[in-house]
Parts: sequence; C-alpha cells; structure tokens
Amino acid sequence: MEDEKALCRAVRDTLAAAGYTVDCCGTGPDALDALCAGSYDLVLLDRMLPGMDGLSVLRQARQAGVRTPVLMLTALDAVGDRVAGLDAGADDYLPKPFATEELLARVRALGRRPAQWEDSRQLRRGDLVLQPVGRLLTGPAGVCTLSHRECELLELFLRSPGVTLPRERILLNVWGPDSEVESGNIDNYIHLVRRRLRLVGSRMELVTCRGAGYRLEAIPC
Repeated sequence: MEDEKALCRAVRDTLAAAGYTVDCCGTGPDALDALCAGSYDLVLLDRMLPGMDGLSVLRQARQAGVRTPVLMLTALDAVGDRVAGLDAGADDYLPKPFATEELLARVRALGRRPAQWEDSRQLRRGDLVLQPVGRLLTGPAGVCTLSHRECELLELFLRSPGVTLPRERILLNVWGPDSEVESGNIDNYIHLVRRRLRLVGSRMELVTCRGAGYRLEAIPC
C-alpha cells in the first residue's frame, strides 16, 4: 500500500537524520532474513507485512535464537494485540499513528539496554549449544564431539540462523579463499552435520534450498 510505503520512507528519513544507519525491507520473508542475519543493533518491525506477518517473522526469529531488540509498529492497538506482540518476542510496542519524538525516544531507550551476555566460548541457538573450543555439541538428547570441519561448518550456520547461505560463502568461510576443495565436499559435511543434529536430538535442521544453498532452521512442533 502506498501509505505504508510513505510511512516507511518517513521513518527511514527520520532515523537517518538522527544519525542512524537504516536498511528497509518490504516483505515479511525479507524482514526475517535481515533479522536472522544478526547484523543490526535494533529492528523496527511492522505487524502487517506482505508475504509473512510481523508476528510470524518475530516468532521464527526468536525461535532461531535471535536476540536483537525489536520495536513493533502497528495500527492494532487493542490490549490483546499489544500482548500478542510482546508474547511473540517484541521488546516494545508502538501504535500508529505515532509522534516522531516518541519513536526516537523509544529507539534511544532500547539502544541503552545492555546487550544480553553470550558466552564467547559457546553459541546457543534454539535447543543447541556449541562449544567451539572443545568442539562439543549439546542438544536435548545428549552431547557429541564434532570434527574440526564439522564444528566450523555448524558454527557458521549457528551465527546465521534462518539465513540461506550459498555454497560459495560456505566454501569461503569454512575452507578459505585459497582452498582447492571440491564443491561436493560441502554436501558430504552437510550430511555429517545433519547426523550430529539428529544424534543430539535437536529440532534444528539444515534445509537444502535448491539452487540457493543451505539454511539452518527449527523443525515445527
């Protein structure tokens, strides 16, 4: 809708004028990819998005272990709507129409919150805990030890939950730019990591995206 596009442009310009670097997404799937990329300090998420609504985007991101602060924007202002947004994982909820001053104040307030501490010696996503130093993977059904390459591959996906990683990026990050490893080796290690995930009883799964790469996501209950 044109009025929503106009609001998006206005919010973008307001934040940029206040000194923030801003990216915009026009659909729910794009918003989910951006949120799961983990490269943002704060996300403003509209509840009504084409392709996937904001609540679904937020639930999937939180389920994948994303902790980025989220301010939900919506025209739905009933108590039940606000509760639904907060229960889905929003950190704050701002109904439309809103004043520019209040939007900026809420952005500043969320920015002042201390980041959730995450032990640099381990990665937590969904029901998984990976300790890269000891190459230990823990899930609901127990613990297993990974090989060096398995650990590096899984760590890459755990740092990009919900994001489709192309084969070129996997080769670059896990094997390095000067490696002469064949592309087929990726398939072998994807198979091995999938076995490890099943071994520890995880609901996280490496999904094949035909022609695009692979993505780590949680299997629906």
